[in-house]
Amino acid sequence: MTTRFEVADRILNGPHGHLRVRVYSPSSPGTHGLVWAHGGGFAAGELEMPEADWVSRAFAERGITVVSVEYRLAPLPADGGESPDARALGGAHYPVAHEEMIFAFQWATESGLATGPWAIGGASAGGNLAAGAALRLAHESDVVPALAVLAYPTLQAVQDAPDAVLRALLDADPDADRFGPEIVLGMYENYLGGAVDGAEVYAIPGTATTAQLAGFPATIMINGEADELRVSGEAFALALAEAGVEIDVSTEPDTTHGHLNRPEEAAATASIERFAERIHRADLSHPPRRMTRSHVESTRTAPTQEG
Repeated sequence: MTTRFEVADRILNGPHGHLRVRVYSPSSPGTHGLVWAHGGGFAAGELEMPEADWVSRAFAERGITVVSVEYRLAPLPADGGESPDARALGGAHYPVAHEEMIFAFQWATESGLATGPWAIGGASAGGNLAAGAALRLAHESDVVPALAVLAYPTLQAVQDAPDAVLRALLDADPDADRFGPEIVLGMYENYLGGAVDGAEVYAIPGTATTAQLAGFPATIMINGEADELRVSGEAFALALAEAGVEIDVSTEPDTTHGHLNRPEEAAATASIERFAERIHRADLSHPPRRMTRSHVESTRTAPTQEG
């Protein structure tokens, strides 16, 4: 049954100035909420794109309150300048978007828009922001997400090569083969404003150790099938499992990267259905434990990445 909902923009006094969020509120107030970040390689994307607006509407139709975050964008690397969106928002490197995502989550949990539990999620680079925010919240906050919702996230600046099966899929569809090592590394260097070596684990959450992941929230992840970024997603899922975190990871068949940005494809709705079902089952009966001080200190610098 489709739930009616309202859409409204809110301007928050965020950690780096005005922060716009778009709130999708079911007309029949529910308990579950989701703070969501669109993708775009950290340097592109906006609240009107399907990966933000259509996704949020789809969740709201299923009774989930959504706060979609207009985080500040890094400079657009393609022409050495900034995207129009980045200029409008002040263009920024890590940790600006990361801190805005955390702020939006904390605001949402106190907003009264939904009683909770609240999940945090995102697609592609937005999945990175969601994972990084969830990790820091687990380390440093008493209020943590009940669930991480990750759609084809990028989580490593230096990821392993695809296995033979994935390599064959990419070779068969050159248009899908868009995230080779140089492209991904350059994306992260642009986001960070410098080298990835020594970057905080919150910027590259796929580098987190088992100890650092021990308080991470339960996670559902759906990757694209012909998408090299799923190498980093699957590696992160394995690390979560080794840390004892509840993880549901799957691959959406017959998809390339960004299928939530193409709502005309049946796969987009299929993924939303699985995400929404899991969000509705999220609860706070077993919240992630707080990290010890030794765990927190160990997150200050990520392990050096080697090519």
